[in-house]
Amino acid sequence: MARIGIVVVTYRSEETIEDCLRSCPSGGRVVVVDNASGDGTCDRVRRFPAVELLANRSNEGFAGAVNQGVAALDTEFVLVLNPDVSLLTPIEALCEAGSDLATGKLVDGSGVFQKGFSFRAFPRPITLIFEVLGINRLWPGNPVNRRYRCVGFDPERGGVVEQPAGAFLLFRREVWRKLGGLDTEFHPIWFEDVDFCKRASDAGYRARYVPEVVAAHRGGESIKNLNWRCREVYWYASLLRYASKHFRRREFRGVSVAVILSSALRGLIGVFRQRSFEAIKVYGRVIRLAVQSMVSGRVQPPDVCPVLSKAVG
Repeated sequence: MARIGIVVVTYRSEETIEDCLRSCPSGGRVVVVDNASGDGTCDRVRRFPAVELLANRSNEGFAGAVNQGVAALDTEFVLVLNPDVSLLTPIEALCEAGSDLATGKLVDGSGVFQKGFSFRAFPRPITLIFEVLGINRLWPGNPVNRRYRCVGFDPERGGVVEQPAGAFLLFRREVWRKLGGLDTEFHPIWFEDVDFCKRASDAGYRARYVPEVVAAHRGGESIKNLNWRCREVYWYASLLRYASKHFRRREFRGVSVAVILSSALRGLIGVFRQRSFEAIKVYGRVIRLAVQSMVSGRVQPPDVCPVLSKAVG
């Protein structure tokens, strides 16, 4: 029986999935879960007879699809890969790191370490407030952002990290089982990997960064297929859900207020830039979600964007 199984979740990934699958070690179990791509992704996957394809008729979200893939495996370890990630080295060292979760070094197409993405610290309330207000973008060198994105961490030295990127994340299947899998209410995307790592940490599990294991990451290949309206609503909704789960109520309200202020400003700016009221509609939806969440203390997943709910014929 293979020690490591690989799960790849695809959504309109026909441009990258073949490179990803070619890089996977031969002889191991690889499961691709396709979230109703509606393009040529499944046809590309079928060119690899040893790969198991689970083709969903509707988009189950990243967390739901990962859970499907892990449930189909019986391996001790599971490596979750994004379809735009290609392994450049053997991956056994991730298992041998002596940790319950692990990740390797993500590099771009030029071989440069993707700092600030490969792993991060868990976000605190002030972190998310700085994120939504754009402070981390306008002043990237601020101490909150430096801590969050682990600025100054030597990428050539291994060690314990808090939040490995979900694009390249290995974990013991038993950890996944005990935690009840990834939270599918982070639908369809964003913060489900952060939440999983945080719950693992709270349960006493630790994640380790292993720089000897390297993978190339293009980044944003599936996200680019979402229109900006969906991206904004989904990102804010998932951020609010994370804050509601892991912060005290007063801290959650502070994040919600920041979301409201940021959305109001972005809506007004969008009116002038786009010369339409579309931005008001989009960010108004985010504001309503934040207000409802503050009142109830719980974040409901937003309605699915039409492009994601379309069934596969």
